[in-house]
Amino acid sequence: MINILEYLEATVTRFPDKPAFIGERGALTFKQLYDKARAAGSFLSERGIYKKPVAVFMEKGADMVAAFFGAVYGGCYYVPLDAEMPVYRIKQILEAVNLSLVIYDDFSQKLLSERGFPCEAVHSAHIAAHPVNDAVHSAHIAGHPVNDAALQTIRQNAIDTDPLYVVFTSGSTGIPKGVTACHRSVIDYIENLSEVLEVGADTVFGNQSPLYLDACLKELIPTLKFGACTYFIPKSLFMFPVKLIEYINEHKINTICWVASALGLVAGLGALNKITPHTLRTVAFGSEVFAVKHLNQWREAVPEARFIHLYGPTETTGMSLYYKVDREFGEKESVPIGRPFTNTGVLLLDENGNAPPDGQTGEICIRGTCLCLGYYNDPERTSAAFVQNPRSPFADPIYKTGDLGYRGADGNYYFVARKDHQIKHMGYRIELTEIEWVAARLPGVQMACAVFDGEASRIVLYYMAEEGTQKTAVQAGLKDELPRYMQPHAVIALDSLPQTPGGKIDRVKLLAMYKEERKS
Repeated sequence: MINILEYLEATVTRFPDKPAFIGERGALTFKQLYDKARAAGSFLSERGIYKKPVAVFMEKGADMVAAFFGAVYGGCYYVPLDAEMPVYRIKQILEAVNLSLVIYDDFSQKLLSERGFPCEAVHSAHIAAHPVNDAVHSAHIAGHPVNDAALQTIRQNAIDTDPLYVVFTSGSTGIPKGVTACHRSVIDYIENLSEVLEVGADTVFGNQSPLYLDACLKELIPTLKFGACTYFIPKSLFMFPVKLIEYINEHKINTICWVASALGLVAGLGALNKITPHTLRTVAFGSEVFAVKHLNQWREAVPEARFIHLYGPTETTGMSLYYKVDREFGEKESVPIGRPFTNTGVLLLDENGNAPPDGQTGEICIRGTCLCLGYYNDPERTSAAFVQNPRSPFADPIYKTGDLGYRGADGNYYFVARKDHQIKHMGYRIELTEIEWVAARLPGVQMACAVFDGEASRIVLYYMAEEGTQKTAVQAGLKDELPRYMQPHAVIALDSLPQTPGGKIDRVKLLAMYKEERKS
């Protein structure tokens, strides 16, 4: 297989009228998706846009997915954007990518006009590219004649290392990095992930992640491959966990792949005590540490479901390791990140580039087909992160994740902390993640996040807790569990912890909040 569109082309013959993607604004069957994507690909071909980045700036939903695959049919690669992104971030992305075209919709039209794009723009329902402020044309992309000959030529000239998408992650310098994936890496990932998740035609996904992050691949591509179905769960429901579970049950969603914060919030707010997500059979989690007490609550609520811990960075096309939870864990234990997918290699390297013995910590490095092509138009940061395997005598690139971990006696890998969450304080090297783990297992604490104010040399712990949980009890618990040099200087309760658009705890915002409070 060379191109991910082969998944769609095989599935549309089997399930033409089956809904593929369902959102708040409507749904698309596989045949509708196929027709829209091919029409959009033909439109791009007619415009002479080929092997170029095409931005998709639309409301999350089925039509946005059709635009993604339309770019791919046209022999291009898509750059997903979102109206929730701050203006400065969109401008940074535009500066990093020399776009040929942006596809927008009614939802983003006003924002597009206000923010401006330095390229041609076309409404997703219109055929002719035009400046945003011009009158809207009446012809539809969906009705654009499909040029079979042009699409066939595009496919004949395609290879599996052609780029598929560019998604932007936050860089440590504040400048976003455009991670570029190719068809080969995505196919390798999806083949392995689908086997682990046991995806089939009867799989009904409940998507949580935004479509401008690579996390959505867990649902989008397996849906194409197997003729499954994906519901785009309304974001607002994640603020109301009971209604969220009602939505899952109503739509018979049986598979979710969520960030740990989303699952932790549902458990922490007690929703599982009020209603059971009885249709679930597979619960995958990752991207953050999942508190064991919340994992145990989920397993108790849906004991027949499979629980799978996934680990992997965007630079390796999603997830690279997995662990199928097969036993109870004590609250002081860590859930393994498991073993690598087939055709994926994992190395641990210490500060001298040597492999540490089992049980000792090193930086997690990943090798194999799963590696992305690097950072878009950024050779300096690409060469710093994608390096030569120091243990290989031949060309063998590896990706340095920046995560610290170790290999246990059971053969599983374990995550310890982010290197950039490791601080030096009072002469000691401290893992902020360890403070969070201790706090999260204290009675009444639902979620916790530790940040370090380097200017004031202060460790700050933010947490949210059940009603009636006393701050003094949390402080006392931390004092009992942590050595003196790891004690937070400030322990602050919030009604809710801020989240990134992807659903993770927003550490940057928490640190900014503390600095602002300290200065005032």
